[in-house]
Amino acid sequence: MSILIDKNTRVMTQGMTGKVGQFHTVNCQAYANGKNCFVAGVTPKKGGQSFEGIPIYNSVLEAKQQSGATVSVIYVPPPFAAAAIDEAVEADLDLVICITEGIPVHDMLRTRQKMQGKRTILIGPNCPGLITPDEIKIGIMPGHIHKKGRIGVVSRSGTLTYEAVGQLSALGMGQSSCVGIGGDPINGLKHIDVMRLFNDDPDTDAVIMVGEIGGSDEEECARWMKDNMRKPVVGFIAGVTAPAGKRMGHAGAIISGGQGGAETKLAVMEEAGIHITRNPAEMGRLMQKILKSS
Repeated sequence: MSILIDKNTRVMTQGMTGKVGQFHTVNCQAYANGKNCFVAGVTPKKGGQSFEGIPIYNSVLEAKQQSGATVSVIYVPPPFAAAAIDEAVEADLDLVICITEGIPVHDMLRTRQKMQGKRTILIGPNCPGLITPDEIKIGIMPGHIHKKGRIGVVSRSGTLTYEAVGQLSALGMGQSSCVGIGGDPINGLKHIDVMRLFNDDPDTDAVIMVGEIGGSDEEECARWMKDNMRKPVVGFIAGVTAPAGKRMGHAGAIISGGQGGAETKLAVMEEAGIHITRNPAEMGRLMQKILKSS
């Protein structure tokens, strides 16, 4: 089992005729069941064309009706990406993953407002996407580092998503699903949303949760986890000073009003029972230690 996507998911690429969309669609096609999963592309005024055997449509609604795709991945340039999300939501898709970085904040504010009351789930923007190892990947993550297993991963940082996965795989611990939720201030799924899914997933035994400085999403999630999470969690906050003296964090992370700092987040997480580490190189080993002890 997995969360959100599996080998039966059918996907369309918005921005199919652009270089970025084509490059990553080819890579996703080449991973596991990708040839069967990626069934449509969308680019206005390019309908009737095809790419690598995938038909291209003028609109999301047309692509959904003709191909059966219920999930979209967006590689549209920043000035037009929020409108692409709007179109996918209006077409009543199940899930939209927006990879695009640099979408204006006011555009995303309008999009989030339009999404109120809609059933479509948004991941991103400015995220690496998500993957169910050995079944399907939707996004830009390197598929070869993943291994099928029972550890969930959720992260605001794309790079640290790969780091956590690489450590787990190297230690023989596969992943059930890995979700990069992105680091933008206005986005879709939060840590708490993904944690609820992992908590209910019978094939996820434990979770690595990577947060960042800025905002209060990690603290909100930790407080929920204290009363509800039934599985062990390893936590790290990007922005804490790493051993080499470098600070790790997302460029969009903002601390304001004395809130959102790494140590504040770590304290709340630790109080909630999360097994925290201040060294990102130790995420996998800490998880291994916890699972052995339990």
